[in-house]
Amino acid sequence: MEADFDEGRAISDDELSALALAADPSAPIDTTAPPWRGAWASGPLLIPEWYMPRPTSSSSRRRRGALIAIGLVLAGLLIIDAFGLCITSGFLSLA
Repeated sequence: MEADFDEGRAISDDELSALALAADPSAPIDTTAPPWRGAWASGPLLIPEWYMPRPTSSSSRRRRGALIAIGLVLAGLLIIDAFGLCITSGFLSLA
């Protein structure tokens, strides 16, 4: 089955299924065929972009806020430990 597709036209699931079912599984792979990288790939990827897209970048303000929150929680736990108290079960008690 020889198909001539326009790059700007989307292929429906039915058309893609028909092409996959009509393809010869024992046919050799064309050595001049370019690898499919997806629409947004800008460099070499370990896994395809459509399978697991890159995470969106977070702003430095959000990262700084998260670090402050983590630091406050750790400082609170260290202060509780310094006074000889225990908060393992969620309630403050003597250790």
